[in-house]
Amino acid sequence: MQITTIGLDIAKNVFQVHGIDAAEKVIVRKQLRRGQIIAFFEALAPCLVGMEACATSHHWARELTKLGHEVRLMPAKDVKAYVKRNKNDAADAEAICEAVRRPTMRFVRIKSAEQQGQLMLHRARDLLMRQRTQLINALRAHLAEFGVTAAQGREGIKELLAIVAQDESSRLPIDAHASLTVLAAQLQAVQTMIGSIEKRIVAQHRSNEASKRLETIPGIGVVGATTITAVVTDPKAFRSGRDFAAWIGIVPRQDSTGGKQKLGPISKQGDQYLRRILIVGAHSVLRRARQQPEKYPSLTQLLARRPFKVVAVALANKMARIAWALLARGGTYRAPQLVAV
Repeated sequence: MQITTIGLDIAKNVFQVHGIDAAEKVIVRKQLRRGQIIAFFEALAPCLVGMEACATSHHWARELTKLGHEVRLMPAKDVKAYVKRNKNDAADAEAICEAVRRPTMRFVRIKSAEQQGQLMLHRARDLLMRQRTQLINALRAHLAEFGVTAAQGREGIKELLAIVAQDESSRLPIDAHASLTVLAAQLQAVQTMIGSIEKRIVAQHRSNEASKRLETIPGIGVVGATTITAVVTDPKAFRSGRDFAAWIGIVPRQDSTGGKQKLGPISKQGDQYLRRILIVGAHSVLRRARQQPEKYPSLTQLLARRPFKVVAVALANKMARIAWALLARGGTYRAPQLVAV
């Protein structure tokens, strides 16, 4: 019998296959090693292959697509409902095979290798920035043990690095100075690597028309614009800007029943990195609104009624909807005209 649908549970080395025919009869249920995957699917006629959207899933989706198969990726939490009992590889593969055929199932777009490379720049930059923060905190804490402090910000760090660069044996013990010299060198190396990655991100932004149009939105800079264009390759995959905002996870979480609407905090689903960038961008717009309230009358009125962070999340939601509109319909952001009272 010809296999029509396969549920593939992927892992690092061991893969589980669950295949059925058009009559939903189980044809194959077996375990494969990593090196056997391509040969196994090469021997099959084109069929529907379902996988969970997890680590390495986009790579295997691209490889199986090249062999002529139709590959669909699904969120792991949506597949979990189809696991009968006793989670194991065989049960997971069977659940994937069942879930991929559901007409209401939500699928994840397969990322290209170039798209994953662009997103990797942002992930690497984010990791290095966290390491830079750790190094700065360590330098401040260690020097404070010897009574050496400095102001916050870049100027304070420059002052501390200057102190470490000087051989002041009267202020710092020899062992402490040796340790701090290593941390200072590591901080400068991390800063250099961050700069090199940011140059590639800027070059990526300048060569992308959609990214340049997104930069016209207040609160979205080069990093935010390049992230959105790398994540959203097809804006028509979302029915509206509201769907895009919900996918990012900056909409209220619902707990409604009996006709009573009950909205809670934001759902925090979707892309955590993109959500954080939008909220940080909203913070910068709100700080400008506090400094120049005459240019942002609506935000000023909202800040008078709601807490700062609540307004920031609402503004990030609006920024996401505007970004979707520019990607789906073209054009650039046009600031609303201020109505004279």
